[in-house]
Amino acid sequence: MGITALIPDMTIGQLIVEADDRWGEMWDEDATRLKILLILPRKQRKLMELHGDMVEHGQPVLTVFHRPRAEAKLLEEQGLDARDASFQFVDLATPDMGPWLQHLITNEGWLRGTIEVSSVPFSMGLPNQRPFESERMLCFRHPSLPEIETYFLPFPPSSIPGKCFVSLPRRQAAELARQQAEVLGVGRLQKKVNITKVEPTPVQSVATPEPAPVAVESEMQNMVEEFSQEVMASAVEEVENEVSAAFVPLPGASAAPVEDDSTLEITTDNEQPSSDDLDNVSLPEPEVEEVPEMSDVEIEFRELVTGLMAAGVEPTEMMNDPRWEDLSERAVAIGFETWPVFLQLTAMG
Repeated sequence: MGITALIPDMTIGQLIVEADDRWGEMWDEDATRLKILLILPRKQRKLMELHGDMVEHGQPVLTVFHRPRAEAKLLEEQGLDARDASFQFVDLATPDMGPWLQHLITNEGWLRGTIEVSSVPFSMGLPNQRPFESERMLCFRHPSLPEIETYFLPFPPSSIPGKCFVSLPRRQAAELARQQAEVLGVGRLQKKVNITKVEPTPVQSVATPEPAPVAVESEMQNMVEEFSQEVMASAVEEVENEVSAAFVPLPGASAAPVEDDSTLEITTDNEQPSSDDLDNVSLPEPEVEEVPEMSDVEIEFRELVTGLMAAGVEPTEMMNDPRWEDLSERAVAIGFETWPVFLQLTAMG
């Protein structure tokens, strides 16, 4: 699975240019990549922002959402109300496309197709418009939304400005946390190492012993039992000798030892200690497992989710709460993963 980071005021094109400097060995510049468009219900946007946290992928996945404004009427003419949907452009390596979309297609019935991404007509007079050549790309949409043939943009898909969500493979999480630590001033970057190449641990070959014949096995078992009995008898005899030596009467004293509570009794397998003896046995104190202390962000996040559940808010609607986005950004900054906690709390509810 991956870990998602939010990078504000960025475009996918800028991230691709800076990818080698940002992620170094994490980024394979020779990998074949493609862009796809996802059309989803607006209430699922928060889930798709963190989609990479639930998906195993080998290369960084770059995504950005586009909100139609003046060009929204061009979608309405095709039968799609832009207020009902969110539009996410995803740039990913070709081998990662299957894992990224498998859950959506298999479990939620998303539909696959193609769509023409074209420049907004100049007749609309949009400011800062940049013409570009139309391109045909794969499109995956939620079954509750109608199909459209063309999606209009005032600039190329790689130049959409806004919040970019970058999902790095799980094995790169330590590197991401290290970078964030320096940005926040809570740590220092060490020399980068190649974390994509992991030397395999040498495997030691262990010969599997062949099962002994029944006769040999029986003989060995008898030898073990005899040896155990000898050891037990020797140990009991040694303890008895020590006890006898401990109670040798002093000169002038009575030859008969005085019985008191300190007299040591030796119990064999056939003799069970009395209840009084058991009461006097001191048991070791049970070890208390230390529970890691939660951060302030985790505490706030848990309180938010449980509070919304108590108010009867559905899990899919919780991410529309205005406090959610702020907490998610702060959680990403300190490396706290909100998604597993969210699933745990909603499952318990």
